[in-house]
Amino acid sequence: MSINSVTLVGRAGRDPDVKYFESGSVVCKFSLAVNRRSRNSDQPDWFNVEMWGRTAEVAANYVRKGSLIGVSGALKFDQWNDRATGALRTSPIIRVDRLELLGSKRDNEAPMGGNYADDEF
Repeated sequence: MSINSVTLVGRAGRDPDVKYFESGSVVCKFSLAVNRRSRNSDQPDWFNVEMWGRTAEVAANYVRKGSLIGVSGALKFDQWNDRATGALRTSPIIRVDRLELLGSKRDNEAPMGGNYADDEF
């Protein structure tokens, strides 16, 4: 048995970067700042998140920098070769399959509230 499950609640660090493909697929990426539960920590932990399909479209329409959201999904690692050195590089990404808009309308001047699950897996 194996489990790869991540659940985070935090604020979008930037507006979503959305890409549409000729195949009809859509992907949305942005960073998420999550405050650690600690008395002495003022710095958030930063995560890169990636969403596909309907979830990506909802994020593109309603998530803005500073939006309070909840996400759940799986941890994956992107790999590539560094152009300058040729060294193998990796970057952790949260592959989101469920998005919850937690902020109020006043927070972002957009209708918020509700949850959206990716139906394209």
